[in-house]
Amino acid sequence: MVFTSIADGITRSVEQVSELATSPFTDPVIRLGVTGLSRAGKTVFITSLVANLLDRGRMPQLRAASTGAIRTAYLQPQPDDTIPRFDYEDHIARLTAKEPNWPEGTRRISELRLSFRVQSSGLLSGLQGPRTVHLDIVDYPGEWLLDLGLMEKDYAQWSADTLKRIEARGEAKDYLGQIEGIDPAAELSEPVAKALAAGYTDYLTVARARGWSDCTPGRFLLPGDLEGSPVLTFAPLRRPENPGRKSLWREFERRYESYKRHVVRPFFRDHFSRIDRQVVLVDVLGAIHSGPRAVEDMRAALADILGAFNPGRNSFLSRIFQGRRVERILFAATKADHLHHTQHPRLTAITEALLRDARDKADFAGAKTRALSIASLRTTTEAEIDHEGEKLGVVRGRLLGTGKPAAFYPGDLPEDPARLLAPARSGEAKWLDADYEVMSFAPAPLTLAPGEGPPHIRLDRAAEFLFGDRL
Repeated sequence: MVFTSIADGITRSVEQVSELATSPFTDPVIRLGVTGLSRAGKTVFITSLVANLLDRGRMPQLRAASTGAIRTAYLQPQPDDTIPRFDYEDHIARLTAKEPNWPEGTRRISELRLSFRVQSSGLLSGLQGPRTVHLDIVDYPGEWLLDLGLMEKDYAQWSADTLKRIEARGEAKDYLGQIEGIDPAAELSEPVAKALAAGYTDYLTVARARGWSDCTPGRFLLPGDLEGSPVLTFAPLRRPENPGRKSLWREFERRYESYKRHVVRPFFRDHFSRIDRQVVLVDVLGAIHSGPRAVEDMRAALADILGAFNPGRNSFLSRIFQGRRVERILFAATKADHLHHTQHPRLTAITEALLRDARDKADFAGAKTRALSIASLRTTTEAEIDHEGEKLGVVRGRLLGTGKPAAFYPGDLPEDPARLLAPARSGEAKWLDADYEVMSFAPAPLTLAPGEGPPHIRLDRAAEFLFGDRL
């Protein structure tokens, strides 16, 4: 494993030197990673972002758009022929149809290249013609992102941490009962191994649907062509005292290390480590609705995930000797259109507090970070209603599934984020002084004027922070 890591490092260094040597003679490229946990809205974020960069009428906070520096933007083939193309055309067709519907979530890695013709500004701008800047957007499942935290854990530690975390969850009752009748020190039986892996996968599927964030290994939920292979046939067990070489424990230990070596490490090496701008999408409202333990689970999962980033500035020498660094990281709380705008600052403050530990580490390393509340596609309108003599800010939209119009008030988020994070840290089962509701809205039918992309909330601010400086 040590020699493999050294070889990987040498290969990356050679590639970086080659890239840097040719970069003065090629068009600049921005590699934007779009990551997040399940249901955070990665697919809709990319689709709306691209649509609003192609037609920039709703992007006043993106300076290169408002000043006219962007002369034109267009899609073209991505540079990597081995990665599937992000299916932008199908997704935007779904969102802009007469009866719009949400596109399917991310199930594999994909990429899209959007190129800009940009007029330089400054004293010499009149002497220079437009230049081309490429934005390569890399989309991958949030479940794969969670696996990066496994790189620092061996099988024993992962098993202990996982079992401790799920022992109080009702969703894990069946699996915990299943391993009670298993002797990990007994000789390997493949039918037993398959049954355990299937039982644990069933738990992960239910846990993800219930709003839990840390559901590793991520490929158990999205196996692809690895389904049924030994590399996906293991599960967490209680460690026996003296497991033999041919025991169930030792075989699961070997398969866990194989999973890291053949699944997690190539993803990190080939894709994740090449990103220089990053947006992390977080469904904070969904976690709050699920309760304090779900909020703490999300906080811990994001801390593990962001520990895998290599934040800092991309100087010439640092890229040769330390690899590409993530220069800017945006933490975006999605579905802001589910709240009246008066509550958006509170949602942003909660997001900042939730990610405080990881954000401080990134700031210390030299990366620029920011938290925003956004809606990639606005599905609601705002209104006020009278309730017991008070005005309540509500949102109106079409309910997902029925299409019926509804007005929704989710409850007041607290001004002080500690009112949520304190009970989350202490493991409270429910919120003591409030109930926070969540509702699923269908996309609203759109009528777009020429030059306008889909309606959104602060997508232009997100774009300006992530790559506006490079335009």
